[in-house]
Amino acid sequence: MCTRVVWPDANGSVIVGRNMDFHMDLLTNLWKLPRGIERTDGVNGTLTWKAKYGSIVATAFDMIATDGMNEKGFAGHILWLAESDYGTPDADAVQLSQAVWLQYYLDNFATVAEAVDWTNDAQVQIAQLFDPTGHLVPTLHLAINDASGDSAIIEYTDGKPKVYHSPDYQVMTNSPTFDKQLELVKTVTGFGGDEPLGGSTLASDRFARASFYVTHQVQPKTQIDAMSAMFSIIRNAAQPFRTPEPGKPDASQTIWQVVLDLTNRRYAFESTTRPNMVWVDLDEVSFAEGTKVLRLDVVGRLALEGGLTGNASHKFTDPGELVQDALAAGVDALEWVARKRDDFTAIQEAVQDLVGKKSAPSHTA
Repeated sequence: MCTRVVWPDANGSVIVGRNMDFHMDLLTNLWKLPRGIERTDGVNGTLTWKAKYGSIVATAFDMIATDGMNEKGFAGHILWLAESDYGTPDADAVQLSQAVWLQYYLDNFATVAEAVDWTNDAQVQIAQLFDPTGHLVPTLHLAINDASGDSAIIEYTDGKPKVYHSPDYQVMTNSPTFDKQLELVKTVTGFGGDEPLGGSTLASDRFARASFYVTHQVQPKTQIDAMSAMFSIIRNAAQPFRTPEPGKPDASQTIWQVVLDLTNRRYAFESTTRPNMVWVDLDEVSFAEGTKVLRLDVVGRLALEGGLTGNASHKFTDPGELVQDALAAGVDALEWVARKRDDFTAIQEAVQDLVGKKSAPSHTA
């Protein structure tokens, strides 16, 4: 699921595109989060912080930030990586729940370099989150990029962060791990090999197509040209709606797309199931400490007629404290279930063992 592309030299702007691919609707809305919000790590409360920067984020079920950009033009994107192995966190380790992994970076960093330095120094470990869809325990990796065009990919395959840091790392998809994707793309025409550009939905083919097209762009004359070109690139890497593939009952499809201008701080959102496109100009939004957390309803308001469209910077509304408290309680519950996963597994195994030992009923003539 998912593709992220960075175009670092779009006539003076850094443009980023991202597809969200998933097997079901994530009921994604956009949220405005101001400076000054106090948060904890979602694990044991050892790591606490107060947001230095305000941000616009796209959520899953209004609970988990999956994509976003802060007021400094620093952005992050959560994607799926089946090979992820977060290990067993050490008791004294710096930890972050998957629920706040991206948000920590948006709250605290203005550049990729800052984020990479902290990641390497802290050796932060990631605690998995229980998937609210009840389908899979999420296995994720994180891409970050900033207004200078810098980029990094952070993956966990042995319990420790592996950071790939370079402005040359413009594309990220899914399996295999990023180092292997870099090797696979070398077999494709235009990147040193003689294999044709693949057209399938495989992550490796999407990686090659996105890499090819982002490096074969003419310089845009306007911001609209630049963002339109990026939408074209990520649509080419999108996954169509389809029936499940053999052996892949939960084959992903692209459910929404975003294009970000990190230089001019514009965040555009397009749903594949709701027809209108909206964007937020961060310079028109107040992120001042003490201002309210606000939500832009793109689940219900992207209607074909009379719906929300265009510049929605001033269309955010207050969801109310009751809604925010309920969502926070939902995240707490998901994190609690994730921490107790081993206990639940042990109980399940004990019950299965008990049932297996139950004697068969006797039969009399």
